[in-house]
Amino acid sequence: MCPIVSHVGPEPLAGRPVRHTPPIAREGRLMETSDVRRQVKDAIQRSRRLAADRRTRNTEATEAFERFRSAVVEPLLRQVAGALTAEGYPFTVHTPASGVRLASERSTTDFVEIRLDTSGPLPEMVARVERAKGRETLIEDRPLKPGARVEHLTEEDVLGLVLDVLPIFIER
Repeated sequence: MCPIVSHVGPEPLAGRPVRHTPPIAREGRLMETSDVRRQVKDAIQRSRRLAADRRTRNTEATEAFERFRSAVVEPLLRQVAGALTAEGYPFTVHTPASGVRLASERSTTDFVEIRLDTSGPLPEMVARVERAKGRETLIEDRPLKPGARVEHLTEEDVLGLVLDVLPIFIER
């Protein structure tokens, strides 16, 4: 039977635990614990401020997007759907919670959805273009106007993007 070893390394002196932490050297000397702690606390505070700023920006952008969505995006996409249907390409408009979707009535997987993306460093409006091609589903996210705040977007920006992606659905 093998003896059980309770620790590896030198024996502790007078009941004290043995430390095996490598020293962090800076120009040949150890950093002061108080300096390390102060820097860690500063980093935590900076992180908290950045998170609070990001939440505020996202809340403001969400409110602006809701106003823009109901006043501009939804009516404009309804006009586009009407024009496409009149030309023999039946499209309809859906309003899921996340945005406004211009969808083909021929295929449920073909659509353009205008929504707010808050996952990046700055919130921005994007168009998700989804199209089925055979068994594949092609998905592409395009920023409506890169770097622009929601408050600075116009109906021309929305219409320009929709007209850019329409050939994807018409070319069948």
